[in-house]
Amino acid sequence: MLNSLFIVNTSGDVILEKHWKSVIHRSICDYFFDLQKKAASPEDVPPIISTPHHYLINVYHNQLFLLAVITSEVPPLMVIEFLHRVIQTLTQYFDDFSDSTMKENCVLVFELLDEMLDNGFPLVTEMNILQDLIKPPNFLRNIANQVTGRTNLSETLPTGQLSNIPWRRQGVKYTNNEAYFDVIEEIDVIVDKQGSTVFAEIQGYVDVCCKLSGMPDLTMTLVNPRLLDDVSFHPCVRYKRWENEKVLSFVPPDGNFRLISYHIASQNMVAIPIYVRHTIQLKPVGGKIELTVGPKQSMGKVLEDVVLEINMPKCVQNCNLIPTSGKVSFDPTTKLLQWNIGKIEVGKPPTLKGGVSISSGSGGTTENPPISMKFKINQLVVSGLKVNRLDMYGEKYKPFKGVKYITKAGKFTIRT
Repeated sequence: MLNSLFIVNTSGDVILEKHWKSVIHRSICDYFFDLQKKAASPEDVPPIISTPHHYLINVYHNQLFLLAVITSEVPPLMVIEFLHRVIQTLTQYFDDFSDSTMKENCVLVFELLDEMLDNGFPLVTEMNILQDLIKPPNFLRNIANQVTGRTNLSETLPTGQLSNIPWRRQGVKYTNNEAYFDVIEEIDVIVDKQGSTVFAEIQGYVDVCCKLSGMPDLTMTLVNPRLLDDVSFHPCVRYKRWENEKVLSFVPPDGNFRLISYHIASQNMVAIPIYVRHTIQLKPVGGKIELTVGPKQSMGKVLEDVVLEINMPKCVQNCNLIPTSGKVSFDPTTKLLQWNIGKIEVGKPPTLKGGVSISSGSGGTTENPPISMKFKINQLVVSGLKVNRLDMYGEKYKPFKGVKYITKAGKFTIRT
């Protein structure tokens, strides 16, 4: 499947390269660099690039590109999914996926890639099995390794590798048996100047932290499961049961994992929980900005971590703005105006007012910049998806179960 993998930063430096079959010279990345220079932003680079003898498939995350080199026909989504799994694994191991952490932990990264792919095909991608094979780095272990010359590689094969449930190790024991489920939904929205919705959809996922002894068999039923389109499952989920009964039946991995991710594309299902009233006038004399933000269908829940951002045009020199709550910052270099509101109290919509200075001779701009929003609402999912009940079979103890609901802003844009 994968012949080679290059980890490349936005400046065009190859940080790390790994080959599974034949060694492909890093000059293959030049095809990618040519298209990267033409792209307006890193996200605009085409994900699949065809070259005379290879295909290049890339994924972008946190100023780094993962660039897979393919020598034969392969389903591209399979490669993209695997590259995202590599990013998730490295982020969980090092708490960060960045240029500096890749350089500091390059030996561990190579060891992980050796276990995750065998001769270029995915082998071990489950987090808890990888942690049994290669111990996550910590301060004491790093010092011990430097003194003794050992590595983080385990000398014993994980028990899960030998069972018919490869994602769960055997003989798991906990004094407190508990399972926590986080139902998280991100809303992608475009709102036009008049305040009506042009586009709205939900990307959702259920993350699980499972600390259960033995070999539990769980069954989760959802209220209105038929809302979900385009569902992607963890390998532990019995797909036939979901198809026939819309019930999630699974033997869970030990620790943290993503049970399902889903997509809801019907716009009438998406209740927009926030509104922005805006007056933006960018002209050489008397330029001004007036913004009011408030909750709109948040079902009585509080909007938290609210941040409003506007990328101002180049002609804007400075913004002299006063908020009724929160903090405002304007970076004259990047032209980013950021209003960090925090929590919005019910009945007290915060406002931002003030003047804008435009460089003389620019004549102002006809196009107003769009507003992008970030926010979080606890104990609410806008689609109305709910966990009805969770039953456990195969073990005699009674576990503690908890469900948390969170709504976040994804790509939330308001046109002005």
